Amino acid sequence: MRVFETAGIDKRSLSKPLEWFKKNKSFQEKNDAYIELALELSARAIEKLLESNSLAATDIDHLLFVSTTGLATPSIDARLIGRLGFRSNVRRTPIWGLGCAGGALGLDRARDILLGAPQAKLILINVELCSLTFSFHDFSKSNLVATALFSDAVTAALLSGADSELAGAEMIDSDETTWPDSLDVMGWNLRSDGMQVVFSERIPRIVEENMRECVDTFLQSSSAKIEDVAHILLHPGGRKVLEAYCKALEIAPERLEISCDILRKYGNCSSATVMLVLEEFLRRKKYQPGDLALISALGPGFSAGNVLLEL
Repeated sequence: MRVFETAGIDKRSLSKPLEWFKKNKSFQEKNDAYIELALELSARAIEKLLESNSLAATDIDHLLFVSTTGLATPSIDARLIGRLGFRSNVRRTPIWGLGCAGGALGLDRARDILLGAPQAKLILINVELCSLTFSFHDFSKSNLVATALFSDAVTAALLSGADSELAGAEMIDSDETTWPDSLDVMGWNLRSDGMQVVFSERIPRIVEENMRECVDTFLQSSSAKIEDVAHILLHPGGRKVLEAYCKALEIAPERLEISCDILRKYGNCSSATVMLVLEEFLRRKKYQPGDLALISALGPGFSAGNVLLEL
């Protein structure tokens, strides 16, 4: 189908083998798979994160869990406590419903928490198993587009307060904007057979018409302008969305190289995607101390989350 050929995606990861998708699944079957895999993959991501930072689970003070592709009560973060040996008094914040914006807005919520707990260490977990929501009998255009774009990923990031001994890029500001009369742009319709995607064709136009003012207003609070931002790290919602960002912010497409690379290699992994962009940016180390970097992502609401980093 042409929608797959034009998506700008070469490879995607699925949390279940392809055979699993060839038969219709009930909401319960899909959600049971989500709980099992979200727990397993989160545990693996956190173990890798702790090992790379020479930390134990008992060193962590807060778990911030972001997801929109499955439901669990007790939430996945609660299940991780016994699985990985976190302290019984570790604080938990599960957040559901932020969709693709949950990477930037997860960082925003983490910043709020750490401003009030400057000695704390926090793990931000983004779990998005988009493929498990696949609707077998839905032949709507929005579902076909979503099927061509979305994929699965789990990320874990370590953040700390200003008084912690850990070093890294500093989040110097963050914000959220929700536009009026836009509830129908993105989200889920919850049906007996699962989650039916809501994915409007208006998204690129909304980005082109609104994101410049949104970003300019955000940067003004830090006495900055878009020209002062050396690095722009966007959630790659799709090829057309990235093109709309370029028009809105009046930037060359080359400045979104990492976002395009992540889209091509992994597809749109909802809230986890911008965390993959951030990880790749930090891995390449093509920045100077004191550089500013803008993280931006869009999701249901219809909302934008922005984070300003100083490197």
